[in-house]
Amino acid sequence: MAHRELATAPGHPFYERLNAVLDAEGFDRFVEDLCAKFYAPQFGRPSLTPGIYFRSLLIGYFEGIGAERGIAWRLADSLALRRFVGIALDEETPDHSTISRTRRLIDLDTHAAVFAWVLEVLARRGLIVGKRVAIDATTLEANAAMRSIVRRDTGASYEEFLTGLAKASGIETPTREDLARLDRKRKKRTSNKEWKSPVDEDARVAKMKDGRTHLAHKAEHAVDLDSGAVVAVTLQAADKGDTATMDETLIEAGMAVAELAVHRSESHSGDTKVNLHGIEELVADKGYLSGAVLKRVKSYGVRSYIPEKRQKGKRHWQGKAEEQQAVYANRRRVRGEYGKSLLKRRGELVERSFAHCYETGGMRRCHLRGRENILKRQLAHVSAFNLSLVMRQLLGAGTPRELKNRAIRLVLRLFLLLTRQNRANRAVEPRTPSALDSTRAYRSIKPRCRTFWNSAACTTGCYSHQGWLCCAAGSRAS
Repeated sequence: MAHRELATAPGHPFYERLNAVLDAEGFDRFVEDLCAKFYAPQFGRPSLTPGIYFRSLLIGYFEGIGAERGIAWRLADSLALRRFVGIALDEETPDHSTISRTRRLIDLDTHAAVFAWVLEVLARRGLIVGKRVAIDATTLEANAAMRSIVRRDTGASYEEFLTGLAKASGIETPTREDLARLDRKRKKRTSNKEWKSPVDEDARVAKMKDGRTHLAHKAEHAVDLDSGAVVAVTLQAADKGDTATMDETLIEAGMAVAELAVHRSESHSGDTKVNLHGIEELVADKGYLSGAVLKRVKSYGVRSYIPEKRQKGKRHWQGKAEEQQAVYANRRRVRGEYGKSLLKRRGELVERSFAHCYETGGMRRCHLRGRENILKRQLAHVSAFNLSLVMRQLLGAGTPRELKNRAIRLVLRLFLLLTRQNRANRAVEPRTPSALDSTRAYRSIKPRCRTFWNSAACTTGCYSHQGWLCCAAGSRAS
């Protein structure tokens, strides 16, 4: 069959516009030059090109798919996504094993370079200022089960460990009830110093957002408070406190903003809408507060805005004069109107990045094991989130689903205008009310609008008219 006789379909308007942005910025040439060292010139099986590989990972965010198996299936099923990645109908789409092997072969620094390239695209479009940064963390469920944990010293499973304790206490043949009773009496039953996962040693026992205890990882974002772009992302051990991990994320964000400023000065791009600054202000929640942290942040030349917890009694500052000055200065800034506005904006933008990347983006549960593998996937995922800011600037929607919902909301607004007009006409020409009496326009549009009303969904995935009300509260209020 000739190629021209194959069935064709128009591309999705969102992905067509996204491809136009990537082509205009030279994305394929950049990633091919960057990944040339990982490809053999003559030998080996047919490989996956860098452009198709990174576009496949972007699909994971835009379609809300966390697993690479799901990405491969969706790519094979959709003609629009085939067109987006550049695979013809007479070519095979990549299998999930091909995507995962390509990810393992391409190192972490290359994925970080692609993330930095996306930040440069945002900077050229005026979507990064870099002056005010907010940092927060969330937990990601690891691809490992609690029942599989083993002792770090002996390698014994949890059940074998309890059986040994029961025999040591005098129970020769312990039952499950005996083991459960013995386990309830123990304290600190799953300490990370004593237990580990045999399949993912980087995972740590932690409490999730919903209160469950699970093996998890900790993702930390540094978000630009002027645009909502994520300028740095790190993956930490889940048992580390916020005060122990903040410095790494803040340094990553500072280096990223500094590199953007250097590239801008070298390129002399006068069309940039916003001038890049170094990080001057840091905003975080109460979990990041400590005197040592505030002292370190001050030594970086950054002003901190971190709210304080309620203290019982007075603190003693003997030998801690620098910490005292940093704490008092932070307290004055937080209590001001400007500090309160920054804290409010932090809660809006940082939590929004978590919701889009891990809830609707599908990465709340990790489908990979090992810190390096997860961080590669996470860098591509957050890069797609940053590209969605560019798409929102161009189309008014950051994902294909949001673009569809905008069309539905437009129909609903037209319906509200028509119903208001009909009510106004009836008010001008009063007549005898009747349950069967309605205008022809109202009768024709009412069932169609009910269908759109029931099918409307907001970007967080909530369906029904309640989901539409949370997205279009402004138009509904009138």
